[in-house]
Amino acid sequence: MKQKIVAIIQGRMSSSRLPGKILADIAGQPMLTRVFTRTSRAKTLDEVIFATTTDSSDDPVAEYCDFSGIPYSRGSLFDVLDRYYQTASQAKADVVVRITADCPVIDPDLIDDVVKTVVSGQSAVDFAANRLPPPWSRTYPIGLDAEVCTFAALERAWKEAKEPQHREHAMPYLYEGVAMKSRIKGQRSNLRPLTFDLEQGITPRGFNVALLHHTSDFGDYRWTVDTPEDLEFIRQVYRRFNGRDDFSWKEVLDLVHDEPQLMRINANVKHKTLKDVDTRATGG
Repeated sequence: MKQKIVAIIQGRMSSSRLPGKILADIAGQPMLTRVFTRTSRAKTLDEVIFATTTDSSDDPVAEYCDFSGIPYSRGSLFDVLDRYYQTASQAKADVVVRITADCPVIDPDLIDDVVKTVVSGQSAVDFAANRLPPPWSRTYPIGLDAEVCTFAALERAWKEAKEPQHREHAMPYLYEGVAMKSRIKGQRSNLRPLTFDLEQGITPRGFNVALLHHTSDFGDYRWTVDTPEDLEFIRQVYRRFNGRDDFSWKEVLDLVHDEPQLMRINANVKHKTLKDVDTRATGG
């Protein structure tokens, strides 16, 4: 029986470093729309839902989604794991794809690669991603992040996870402590060239985890939006593509190699980590 695969894009107006960024204009469209449109092009997905919060600060997000015809849900402001679980449960998802609303160059082909790692049937993978935070390494640019898990794994995390970082960052409970034991070279994605290697391991909690690595390392490239400098970088990228949103991540790669000054715009931004928990959630 075919599994229902649902992408859930998380986003809120009260971002700690750049409030309101998800409705910031990028070449004539809010960032929310850019991320939704690009995510929706992934061929493996049955549904894409924008998951915002019930906080009054996110009323404009709900109003925009209503106006634009973007399916959305509203849930906990700080318990993002619960927001994902409730949205996935209501959508009757079998497989859940986590995307964040600050990734306006997210690539649908990469989303498909991660999804297929979970649903291929070749191994019982509970969770797959194309990046994990330190101490693991990443080879895809920051801003192309896709995490995929089975609904069963998400439900178990929702029931068992208690730590603030597990609730706010949604899926660390599924990969925490994993020791990668095997690496398979050159995985093929349908008819596309061999573009990634696959690492696999089992966590202490018994989750089977897969991590995709690009065959070349671009893990220090920053293509996400968390600061004004990031937003300016992304606006410059979209300007180079004349406001189109159908370009691939490889085209962005060619662009920044041709125009290296672009990545100097946000070169000094420090990336947030799993240890960065919003103190507003704990009263701090």
